Parts: sequence; C-alpha cells; structure tokens
Amino acid sequence: MMESRIKRLATTLMDATTDKDPLVQEQIYNALCYLGESEPEEILNSCDEYLRQHDKLAYPHRVIILKAMETVVKNNIALLDKSTAKVVIFLASNEMTKSKEVIRDWQQAASNVLVAVGQRFINKVMEEVLTKFQPGILPHYFVMQTFANLSVSNVFGMVPFLNSILGTMLPMLGMAKQDHMKSVFCYALQHFSESIQEYLANLDKAPDPTVRKDTFSNEIFSAYEVLFNSWLQHREAKLRLAVVEAMGPMSYLMPGEKLEEQLPKLIPGILALYKKHTEAFYISKSLCQILEASVNIGSRSLDVQLDALLGTLHPQICAPADPSVPLTLKNHTEVLRCFTVLACSFPDRVLAFLLPKLESSNERTRVGTLLIMRQIINSAPSQMEIKKPFILSSMKLPLQDSNNKVKRAVVQVISAMAHHGYLEQPGGEAMMEFLVRQCALPSDAQPKKQPPDADDLTSDSVQSISVNTLFLLSTTVDRMNNVLWPYLLEFVTPIQFTNALTPLCKSLMYLAMKKQEEGENASLIRYDLNANLPSPYALTTRLLVVSSQPYVGDCRGTAALRLLNVLHYSVHPALDQLWSKKVPLLVEHIEENTEKSLSQKEWEEKLLLFLQETLAAIADNTWICHFVTEMCRQLNSYNGFPMEKNFLYKCIGTTLGACASKDLVQKQLQELLETARYHEEAEREGLASCFGICAINHLEETLAKLEDFVRSDVFKKSVGLFSIFKDRSDNEVEKIKSTLILCYGYVALYAPKELVLSRIEADILKNIFQYFNTKDLTLKLCLIRSICMISQAIYNGVKCGDFIFSRKAELVAQMVEFIKAEPLEAMRTPVRQRAMITCTYLVILEPHLSDPDRTELIDTCLASVLALPPLEPVKERDENGGDALHKEMLYGDTTSALKDLLKSLLQRNLTPHGLQDMFAHLGPWIKSNKEHERQRAVEVSAALLDFYLSKLNVSTVIPFYNLGVLIALFSPRCSDSLASVRQHAVDCVYCLLYIQLCYEGFARDHRDEMVEGLKALKKGLEEPDFTVLFHTCNNIAMVIGKRVPPDQLMSLLLAMFEGLADPDKNCSRAATVMINSLLKERGGVLQEKVPDIMSIIHSKLEEVDEEHIRKAAQQTVYILASQHKSVVVSSLLGSSLPFDSHTCTMWRSLATEPTLTSQILEQLLEKVNRDVPYKESKCFLLGSGSERIATPLPLAATCALYEIMSAPESGAAVLGLYPPLFVTLLLRVSCTVGVQLPKNLQSRERRSSSHGPAPRSLHPCSCAVETLKVMLARGGSEEVARAVSSAGGWDLMASPERHHDGIAMLAGAMARHAGPRLPLIVKNLVPTLSSVFDSQRITTTAFFAELLNSNVVNDLILLETMMDNMTGRQKDTCMLVRMLALRGLGNIASGSPEKVRKHGAKLLASMVNGMDDKDDPHNLVALEAMSSLSKLLDHVEERDIQSMLLHIAIRIRPFFDSEQPDLRQSSIMLFGNLTKFSEGDCEVFFEQILNGLVTLLLHLQDPKPEVVKACKFALRMCGPNMGCEGLCDMFLNHLRDDRSLHYGEFMNNVCKHLMQSYPEMLNRLILTNLFYFKSNWVDIRAAAPMFIGFLVLHVDEDHCQQVDLDQLISALNLLLKDPVPAVRVKVAETLGRLVRVL
Repeated sequence: MMESRIKRLATTLMDATTDKDPLVQEQIYNALCYLGESEPEEILNSCDEYLRQHDKLAYPHRVIILKAMETVVKNNIALLDKSTAKVVIFLASNEMTKSKEVIRDWQQAASNVLVAVGQRFINKVMEEVLTKFQPGILPHYFVMQTFANLSVSNVFGMVPFLNSILGTMLPMLGMAKQDHMKSVFCYALQHFSESIQEYLANLDKAPDPTVRKDTFSNEIFSAYEVLFNSWLQHREAKLRLAVVEAMGPMSYLMPGEKLEEQLPKLIPGILALYKKHTEAFYISKSLCQILEASVNIGSRSLDVQLDALLGTLHPQICAPADPSVPLTLKNHTEVLRCFTVLACSFPDRVLAFLLPKLESSNERTRVGTLLIMRQIINSAPSQMEIKKPFILSSMKLPLQDSNNKVKRAVVQVISAMAHHGYLEQPGGEAMMEFLVRQCALPSDAQPKKQPPDADDLTSDSVQSISVNTLFLLSTTVDRMNNVLWPYLLEFVTPIQFTNALTPLCKSLMYLAMKKQEEGENASLIRYDLNANLPSPYALTTRLLVVSSQPYVGDCRGTAALRLLNVLHYSVHPALDQLWSKKVPLLVEHIEENTEKSLSQKEWEEKLLLFLQETLAAIADNTWICHFVTEMCRQLNSYNGFPMEKNFLYKCIGTTLGACASKDLVQKQLQELLETARYHEEAEREGLASCFGICAINHLEETLAKLEDFVRSDVFKKSVGLFSIFKDRSDNEVEKIKSTLILCYGYVALYAPKELVLSRIEADILKNIFQYFNTKDLTLKLCLIRSICMISQAIYNGVKCGDFIFSRKAELVAQMVEFIKAEPLEAMRTPVRQRAMITCTYLVILEPHLSDPDRTELIDTCLASVLALPPLEPVKERDENGGDALHKEMLYGDTTSALKDLLKSLLQRNLTPHGLQDMFAHLGPWIKSNKEHERQRAVEVSAALLDFYLSKLNVSTVIPFYNLGVLIALFSPRCSDSLASVRQHAVDCVYCLLYIQLCYEGFARDHRDEMVEGLKALKKGLEEPDFTVLFHTCNNIAMVIGKRVPPDQLMSLLLAMFEGLADPDKNCSRAATVMINSLLKERGGVLQEKVPDIMSIIHSKLEEVDEEHIRKAAQQTVYILASQHKSVVVSSLLGSSLPFDSHTCTMWRSLATEPTLTSQILEQLLEKVNRDVPYKESKCFLLGSGSERIATPLPLAATCALYEIMSAPESGAAVLGLYPPLFVTLLLRVSCTVGVQLPKNLQSRERRSSSHGPAPRSLHPCSCAVETLKVMLARGGSEEVARAVSSAGGWDLMASPERHHDGIAMLAGAMARHAGPRLPLIVKNLVPTLSSVFDSQRITTTAFFAELLNSNVVNDLILLETMMDNMTGRQKDTCMLVRMLALRGLGNIASGSPEKVRKHGAKLLASMVNGMDDKDDPHNLVALEAMSSLSKLLDHVEERDIQSMLLHIAIRIRPFFDSEQPDLRQSSIMLFGNLTKFSEGDCEVFFEQILNGLVTLLLHLQDPKPEVVKACKFALRMCGPNMGCEGLCDMFLNHLRDDRSLHYGEFMNNVCKHLMQSYPEMLNRLILTNLFYFKSNWVDIRAAAPMFIGFLVLHVDEDHCQQVDLDQLISALNLLLKDPVPAVRVKVAETLGRLVRVL
C-alpha cells in the first residue's frame, strides 16, 4: 500500500512536469529529489516505470525526470543495489539512444544519469553501453560522449576499458561522415588522452600499476593519423577546432619516434590553422602541448620548424588582447608559454629572431616583441644568463621610442631585467635613465576622455606605471640598491626631470636610509667614486627651491625636504642637530595644510628662516660663497618656473646677507642685474626682493650697486658700443627702470631703519623722482609701490615722530595725478588701489596736508572709486570667468584701500567737526540715485564711523552737535532697495548712537541694551521683505527716539521730513517711522483729524504697494483707535467683503492693547452667535435639492476675528476670552462644512482673485478653520495648532467625510497641550449635544470621544459627566454619532483605565449592544464596538466579561475572513484580547482557539500589514493557553511586531510543535487548510498547501493514518492547476513531503 502511494505521489509530480512555469518545474524536480532521499530505489523505479509507460511524453518533460534521477543517484550512490542500478542504467541507455537524431538536452540528461551511476557501477554501465558500441556500426553520438565523460569522472575505473574501446573505435573513424560524429570522436580522444595521462601520473594509487604509456601509443597514433590527415582539412571550423583540441593531449601518448616523424607535417598543419580561425586559443593551447611533448622526447626536427613557429606565433602576441574577450587573454598566455618552451631549447635562435624586431617601424610589432622579451627574461633565466649584454645592447632603439605603448612595454622589460640582474651590467644605467624620464612625463590635469576603443595610452598612465616601477625597484629588489645609489642623485638637479622629483626623492630617501642602517652614514655620497653627482650646494639649492611649491607634483615638497634631511651629513656635518629638529616641523606644516589652506607667504618665510638658520649653523664663509655661486648658476634653469625662480632670488638674497665677502656680494649683485629677465613680473619681484633681503646686512654695497646701475649705459639715450644692454628695446628699458625702482623700495623696506632713514631723500628718492613722468603701466605701478614701501619704512622707523618728510605733499600730489589719469568707465589696473595705499601711509607722516590738498585727495579718490560702473552680473561673464574674478578681486582691494585712506585722514582730525567734514564729501554719494554709488558710499561710511568710534577718546563731555543730521542721513537708508546698503545703514546708526553715548560721558566699552538691539535687527534686513523691513525700521526708530537727546529731536524731525524727497522711494517712506514714533507721545493732538486720517491712510495704502509703508500706517491707525475705538471699528466693519489687504492691515492694528482688543473681540463673538450660520437655498437647476448658503454677518465677524488675532499683540486679550472663543469657533467650523458663499460674494471673490491674490480664502469653512488656528496660536496653544497641522487635521476638518477625524485630532492635541482650558470648554459644549444641527452633535461627540482618550478628563473631574453624555448618545438618530459615542467609551480604557473596573458592566453592555446594532449596513458600529472592546478588556473585572465571553468569540469569528481589512483586523485583535479571560472556561475557549488557529496562521500572509500585525498579536496571546511551551515561546519570540518573519521557516517550526503536542489534531488542521485552497488571496492559497506539507513532515508514524490521503492528493492535484505559479510551486513541494505519511 505504501509503495503504491509513493508511486502515486511520484506519478502526480511527474504528471505535472508539463507545467510551463520554470519555477514550478524546478519545484517538481526538487520534490522528486526529496522523495528520492526517502526512498531512492522506489523513486528510481517509479521514474523508470513512468518513462517507459509514457513513451510519448515530450522530451522537455522527460528531461526534468531524468535530472531528478541523476540527483537521486548522485546523492545515494552508496545505497543503491545492483538491481536498481541495472534498471536505471538500462532506462538511461535507452533514453539516450532512443532517438537516432541528436536531441541534446534529453540525451545529455540521460548520459549524465549513466555517468552518475558509473561512479560506482562502472562495469555495469560499460556492460550496457558497450552493447550500443558494436564493431563496424557507427555508435550514437551520446554513447561516445558518455565514454568521454566517464573517463574524466572515474579515471581508475575507466582507463582499463580504453584499450578495447580504442580498438573498436579506430575502424569507426573512417565511417564517420557527419561533422557532429567526428567532433564527438575528437572529444572522446581528447578526454581519453587526458584520463590516461592522469592515470599514469598517479600509478601509485592506480588499481593496475603495470599500465604503461605504450599500451595506448599505437592506437592513439592510428587515431592521430585519421584526425590529422583527414579531418583537420575539413571546411567546418568547429570540427577543425575539436581535432586540434584532441591532438594536444594525444601528442603526449604518441610513440616518440612517430611523433618525431610527424613533426615536420604536424607543426605546419597546426600553424596553418591560425589563418583559418579568428579564435586562436585552442590552437595555441594544443600547439604548446605538442611543443612540450616534442621537447620531452628530445626532438631533433623541431629545429627545422623553428622559423615557421616564431614567424607564426610572434604576430599572435603583437595583436593586442581584448580584455572583454577572455579567450584572447588566455591565447596570449598560451603563446607566451610556447615562447618559453622554445627559448629554453633554442635561446640563440629565439633572440636572433626577436631582437631585430625591436627595430620594426610597426608599433604593435615592437610592443609584442617587448612582451615576449619580458616573458623569456622571467621564465628562462638560466638560458638568458650569458645573453645579458647582447639583450641590453639591443634595447638602445626602444629606449628612444616615443610611442606610449612601447614605452610601457619597455618599463615592464626593465622591471623584469632588474629582478634578474641585467641592470648591474654595462648599459643598465641607460635603462634606469629611461625609467626616470618616463617618471618625468607631464601628467595631464584633466586627461582627455578616451573613446572606449582607444588604442593609445596616455602619457599619464605611462608615467604612473614608471613611478610605481621605480619605487618597487628601490624598495623590494635588494640587488638594485648599489645600482640605484647614488646614481639616482644625478637626476635630482637637471630641470628636465622636475616632474620625476617626488618618486626620485622617495626612492633616494629609502635607499639612503638603507645605507645608513648598513653603517654608511659619513660616506653616504662618495664624490671620489662618482664624478657626475651633483654637489651638496646644487642638491641643497634644488631641493630647497622645489619645496617652495610643496603640493606641486604629487606633494614634492614633503619628499624633497625628507631627502634633504637624510642627506644632512653629506651637505655639511654641522647640520645634524638643526635639520633633524627643523625639517620634521616643516614637513608637518605641509601635511597639516592643503594647497588651498597654505599661506604661500608664510611658507616661504618659514623656508627662508630655515635657510638663515642653516647658514648660521654652517658659519663657513667659503662654503657659503660656493653655495651662493651655485644658486646663481641655477637661476637660468628655472626660466619656465616663475614661482620657483622668484623664491630662488629670495634665497640668494638671504645667502648673500650671510656672506662675509663684500666683493663677492657686489660681484653677484652685478651679475644678477646683468642677467635678469626684466620682462617677467615674477623675476622683477624676485630680483627686488633679493636686493631688499641683501640690504639687511649689506646696505652700503646694495645702494652702491644700484647707484652704479642708475649711471650705467642702460638709461642713456645714446648706447655705448660695449654696453651689455645695447640690444634692449625701449619697452624693455622701461621694465629695467621698473625693476630698479622696485629694488629701491624693497631696500628701504628691509634695510635697518636706523641706517636707511638718512638715506631715503638723499640716495633713494633722488633716483626715483626722475621717472615720475611716465605712461608705462609697469613703471607707474612700480613707482607707486616703491613710494609705498618707502613711506612704510619711514612710518616704522624708530624716530618716526621726529622725521619731517619734506617731499610728502609732492608725492601725494603725484599719486592724485596717477589716480586722475585712470579712466572712469572701468577699472582695468591696480593703479588706483596702489596709489591710495601709498597715500594712506603718506598722510600719516609729518607735515600735515593743507586743506586744499586734503580736499583734492578725498574728492579724487571718492570719484575714482564710487563712480565706477557696477560689476557685470555673473551670468554675463561666464565665458571669461577668470577675467571676471580678477576684476571682482581688484575692485574689492581698491575699495579696501579707499577705506584705509579715509580712516588715515580722519585719524588726523578725530572730532565732530572732522566727521562732519568727511560726510560733507560723502553726502552726495550716499543720496545718489544710482544704486551702486549709494551702496559703495554707505559701505565706506560704515567703515569710517566704526573706525571713529574705535579711536574716540573723550576727556570732557561735549555736545555731538550734528548727531540728528547724520542720523537723518542714514536712517532712511535702512529700507534702501539694496540689502547691503540697508545693513551698512544700521551699522552707521549703531556707531552714531555709541559716539553720542561717548560724548555724553559713557566709557567706550559701555554697552547700551537698546543700541545693541540694532545688531539683532540686521538679520531682518537681509531679504527685501517689506513687512520685515518696516518692522525693523520701526524698531530702529524706537531706539533712535529713546537715545537722541531732546535738543537734537527737532533737527532730527526736520531732517527726516526733508528725507521724504529722497530719490529712493523706499527710503523716503521709511522716514515716516520717525514721525510715528513721535505721534505715540502726542496722540491727543490728532483728535479732530481722526476721520480724515483714517481716510488718508486707506487711500495712501491703495496708492503705495510697499510693506513698510503699510506698517507705518498701521501704527498710526492704532494710535487713533486707542482713543477712538468705536469710530474706527464701525468704519472697518462697514468695509465690503472680502476685506482688501489695506482693511486687513488696519484691523490688525487694533490688536496692540489688550483691553481695547478684548472689547472688540467680545463685540465680534456676539455677532458670530447672533445669526444662524447658514440658510437653506433651493437649487432649481438640480431639481428638488438644496444647498447651504452662509449668512453674511457671522462670516464678516469671523474674518475680523482672524485679522485681529493674527496680530501677535492680541495674545493677552485672546487668553482672557479663550473658552468662548474656542467653543464659538469650533462650532462655527462644524456649521460651515459644505456651506457655500452667497452668490454676490462668490463673484466678488473671483474678481478680487483675478486682480491679484486675495489675502486669503473667503470660503466659510476655510475661513473658520484659519480663524480657529490663529486663535489657538495667539492663545498660547501653538503646540495644539502645530500638532493638528502636522497630522493633517485641519484639512480633515473641512472634509464632510472626515470632519470627525479632524476634530478628534484637535481634541487630542488640546488634551495634551491645553488641559487646564478644558473644564470651561466642556461646560460650554455639553448643551450642543442636543443641538438641532447634526453637524454640531457630531463635532461635540467626536471632541468628547477623543478627550476620553486622555487622563486629563479624570484629573479635571470631567469623566463621569462625559461618560454619561456618551452613553446617552447610543440611541442617537445619526449613525456616526452612535459610532463616535462607542469610540469615546472605549477610549476610557487608555484615558482613565483605573475607572473602567468601576463602570465595567455598563461599558461592556454598551459594546455588546453596539455589535448587535441593527441599523448598521456596513458594520461600522460593530467595527467600533470590537475595537473599543479590545481596549477595555485589559481593565474590566473578569466576572463582568466571563458571562459573555463565548457569545463574543462566536459573534466575531465570521469577521476573521471578511473582505474588509479593518473588520479582519479588529476581530482578530479582539480575539487575542479575549484569550486573557479564558482560564476559568479553559476547555470551551481552547476549542475556540483551535477553531481559529489555522486562520490566524494563514493570515500571517494576509495582503494587509495591519491584519498581519493583528494575527501576530492574537497568536502571542493564544500561545500561553495552548499548553505547549515550545509553541508559546515561538509565538512570543518570532511574532514580535518589530521583527520580520521568515514565514516558511516559522511554519516549519510551528508544525513541528503542533505535531509533537497535538498529533491527534492532524486531520482537523488539514481539513481547515483545505478550505483555504479556494481563498481569493494568492499568498493564503499558497500558504495552505505549505502548512499541510510541514504538518506531514513532522507527524509521527503512529498518527499518519488520520490523513485521508486520497482526498488530500486529489485536492492538491486540483490546486496544481492554479493559475498562479507560486501556488503550484508550494503544491509541488507539499506533494514531495507526503512521503512521510505513506
């Protein structure tokens, strides 16, 4: 019986192999394999029988069964008996050969079965398969393939058969006519040969150790003759490749003499195939095997074939390998192996062939040859040993090759040579020089994008490969140490190797440290043995100079300094201590910074200090003289490197300063003047710096040399015959003059002040003055800079106060002329900036400038900078980004120079009069109608006032007489159209007020709170939001009003009124701030003019659309309303709806004073409540229907309430009226849901929105909601409004369908954030539960229901009242009210759980009544009852629930499978909660748990996540009541909400526990699952069969008889036809598992 059921299961599965879904087919295969694990022989027999009986079954389906058989055989080979093996062998043999045609998938599967069985039953397999392999009859294709695969999988079992197989097979070779048969014979011969080789290689483990190669040699040779002489000539490419693949392994087994005999034909035959096949890998692999076999027998005829071999193989390497085609890379490897074999046997001839190829004109030939050279250098070292000089000399030409691919190949060859000792030979140095040259290739900052098929490498990649190679040779190849050290030092100083410096320095440092470890410190560089090495002076100069640009060339500064440190002993023995301390600090400074963060000036100063300390430590004049001479010699090397050359000049200056030989100093200075490249700016700067630094110690010599230079022929018009400058052009002479003047400036700046002051007018200025009359820009700039440096030198001099600079006025006048000469339409040069900087230093010096000169200077400078046209917008200058950036920087620097100059002038007269005088010049610019002029003028003003304040030192209290005028000048600018002007204007007012405080007698560090407040106001001026601007201006005005003294007030007001005529309208209107400030104090005066002013304000607001003007007017309205509220309110209420923005502004002004605001709010509340909220209006167009139309009075009052409460100042009044405001507005929202505007207002609102956006919507509900929101915010309940907003509650309130949800969110937020407000609100709301309006009852019930969710109602002693009200609503005519009442009663469980016990019976009765509600077509009331009951259960008395427990459980059970997800969720959650009360009635309720268990487990696959969560909860609750500890633990651990569930694994474990604890339940569980086979949900349909599968997997044999297998298999069979593949997969899996219950 059991056997027949296994067979039935297997048959069911095999019937299903016709399923077209690949996943189902895969699962059927898995199920068959699973059955096979249990009963391998039975399943193999069943498969055998099925395939024999279903002879017509299509081959794709037979393949699934055969694959399953193969797996069962493989996994159970040791358990199979001979009879089953014979059955399987016979079946597979027949399946394999049934069709004469080749049907690959089918016959391959059958062949694989035979190969699997052959692992153990090789003799049986061979016995059967050999019957299909008869002499004289061509065998089936797969018979031969099976032999071949068996020979590989079972070498020791198969080789003994091979002799007879070969004997039978040889005659058949001639019979094979079809290509595929020939191919399979080749495949067999290849694998037979490989198998025999493996057998012979492992004779010690073989069953028959007497087997020899010659056992097979003759047969293999006979086969070879057919393959080579006949089949290799075939036109079919695949066959030829199969022949070639076979001949490689066969060549090892052929008799030696026969192979020798065949080679003259064989090798040409193989080589000829290269022309016929693009894919050469198999040919190369076979050829390599043949060559190895030939070498093994000591072939003599290979010599003859060598030229042909080399000639054919060489192009294979020259053709580049395509990395995307793996076989081309493998082919390269095989061909290189061929070269290795040949090079080991014929080294001379291979080299004679290869080396001339290095001279080929073809790039690929050269690259290929170099690759082969690298291969044979690495793989044939002993044969190449004596050839080293020959190979090295032949590399001369490749070293000169410019092709990047060739270069890379050469680098690889050099690397190989280094490892094998070539570079120690003569000629090795040339190879190293080549490598360094490649390291020095320029690396592209932005390499061009190469197309994907680009053949050429970039020089960048050659460079990076070379750098890596150099470093590896230095650090990992020990034999290279003596080759590279100290030879690499020769490449440090030549300029052409600059790009290679970083890798060179790193390698040299590593090598030097190695030498030091070996104890060669003192003799690290042996100049006696290496004449070509750079001197210590040259090395030090070079490494120091390149360190000046530390991040260039892959951070060469670090590498250079570290190398310098290692070489310290070779540079000078005295440097050990200094350099070991200083160099690491310099390196650390580089590493702590980046290229952007490093200050170049600071870095150069550090290096020059290091140089200075080095020279001091050496203290050897002879050494220093040699050093400076070397520095000068290297100058010309840096002609293409301006930054480095500039630094080298500074180094020369520093070293000359340390030089004791005056003659040498003069000689070198002369040489520098003669050889400098004056047309380069960096060089002019460098030379001048050099002279300046030198002058620190050699002032006399420096000035003398410059004096000589001035007198030299270069500056004379008739040039002498022998002058060294005779070939220079006029332009260059100007540049020489520029340099000379710059030199004088630097000398003045650097030289000791006590020596230089006396020389300034006599020696320095005398030679500068003669060049002022010039138009050359360079010369002009140098003159200005030089004068600036001279001024600085005088200023910094020790006796500065005593020095009278007689030529000061003359120099200032000259600077003014330079500034005037600059064009006003653009700033192209730094002449203005430099001239103003110079004047800044000049005006400080004595004597004082005369007033006309001072006025001329100020006006010229202001006009020169402030009147410049504005910079172009960024987008217009994108094309010339660099140029635009330069202009921007130049303008910024020039403005800074102007500020510094004016400060310098102001410093000379730091009084109110001096300030007034300065602003007399600046005033017109501040009021200019051009934005850019105002912006610049106010920025300069702010800087001047800040400076004035910082320098002010008041000793006696004096009046600041012009404060009012100056404040009136700047305060209107706080609302300028430009943000920067606004910011700076505040700064000006800030400074002026502090200046006033100082003059009043306060200390300069005194901080006034009011004035400090101005700083905080600046933030509000950043953006041009006029509301913010006006508010900020108002605050500024308040500060001014408080701080301006009485005697200044009128002048301030008068000046402010004048300010109304300001060209900038914003500024003119900002003046009203000051006026309003005064009106606050004098409101009574305006009593008679109130009506007129109200009218004017409104008309002005209509005329002017600027926010800060509105703010000023609003303030005026408030001042009037505080005295005349009735008139103001009446006129505003009379405004037409919707209120225009000006009316709104005026309403908001009434919120300023709490008492006033409270009175107005009370009036408006009364108006909202006086009238009905809406009127019913019939819609004639829609038949008998009607619509609700809002009444105008409550609507207008609501809008007014909004406007007043939107003002922050209304807070106190709103707090006082919080409960009535809240209740009125809440009910107003309730009554306006779905209410429309009157027709006249609808058209008016449309018109106003078409002219521009209305302040806000006039829609009744939106209006009410917005008013309620603003009331909460203003009443201190911002968090309530925020919480409702973030939850989307306001939108829900306006929705007729979700209004109650929005109200609940509001109630929850009130309970959380406004609890103390609730008693009065509840008291006011209770009467509305009897309202005639359904909407008001819904709103109040929803509000109360959610309040009951919070403990606050209990704390406030509101619970009983509210609960009674909720209970009373259960009979309400409105279903929504009934539902919300139940929700409220349920919420008591979370709000006041301690009260549930007291009222338990009453609450439970309400819930049960709710579940039985008759007027509930969509079960909404029942759903709420279930949900609420779940919450209450935790807190009720057990006796209260016990009596109705079973009734509830049975009542809710149908909802588990409801189509409505929320019903499923609530019923399941409630079921879980009920389990807590099942202890007293355990057996009865346990039955309910078992009834629901399958449903709950299957619904873990429910499509709705909330249902899945409910199932997890219910199962966790049921677990403790099921009497199975393992199951309980599983439910608690795996079904946590925060844990994801692996459903299959979980169900497997659940079923295991179920079958251990309740095995008798098996049939009941299976039957319940069968019900779900028809579920609408796919995942549940798939889970049900899987559930059954796991149950039968874990049931004990004793309980298997419970299962009605026939019914189950029939049901599964039916489900196997399900349209969804995932379901069919699970069915197939379960069918496999049914083997457990058979």
